[in-house]
Amino acid sequence: MKKFWILLSAITFAIGLTACSAEKEEAQPENKESEEAAKPAANPKSVMYKFYMSIVSTINEADADLNAYEGAEEPTPEEKAAASESAAAVATKVEGLEVPADLKDQKADLETALKEIAESYKMKSEELKKDAPAFDAADEKFAQGEEKIGAAFESLEMNKPSLAKEL
Repeated sequence: MKKFWILLSAITFAIGLTACSAEKEEAQPENKESEEAAKPAANPKSVMYKFYMSIVSTINEADADLNAYEGAEEPTPEEKAAASESAAAVATKVEGLEVPADLKDQKADLETALKEIAESYKMKSEELKKDAPAFDAADEKFAQGEEKIGAAFESLEMNKPSLAKEL
């Protein structure tokens, strides 16, 4: 009789396992599109911060000569020429940046900011070709771009960054 009960419980256990494994297979998505749809959307604050840091790093990669010129007490003509090239390089790099798709609500402000920042570096590059360069207009243009970035941050309830301090 014990053998009969052991056999019966083994059969019941096997049927239970078969039923459970069939349910798990049905619960798995059929294709990768379902898996992608199930993924949570990217956190816009995180995307914004990463994009902002890419702006900072892009500018910092190319503006060393410009910073050296601006920090020098009596810059040489060679430093001035290198600073002009540096500013032009920054403008080109900033123009090449693209706003992430996850920031669609902030895209207009960010694209305008990138254009204004690039324009400010172009203006500095042109000013450095003059005998007595003046950066007031370029600095004003940069501040406008920085303000647009701040507006994009505030739209996500984030604190406004200071791009000028990062550079």
